[in-house]
Amino acid sequence: MKNNIPLISALLSFYYEGFRNMSGWGKKVWIIIIIKLFIMFAVLKLFFFPDFLQKKYDNEKQRSEYVRDQLINSPDNHD
Repeated sequence: MKNNIPLISALLSFYYEGFRNMSGWGKKVWIIIIIKLFIMFAVLKLFFFPDFLQKKYDNEKQRSEYVRDQLINSPDNHD
């Protein structure tokens, strides 16, 4: 693990220096990318991917049994 510390430090320094020396145009592009990623992962998850198991089942045991049954009895399992 001690051999990885200089590597991690070098990588962090590399990215820090790269972003620090980036032009104004490049920084604006990265801001747009970060906003788009936030929208894709946070906002869309809230509206289009509700927590099905949380709503349908009361406890962890029921949820795990449902998932197990779906994996075992899936129509895609042809073995």
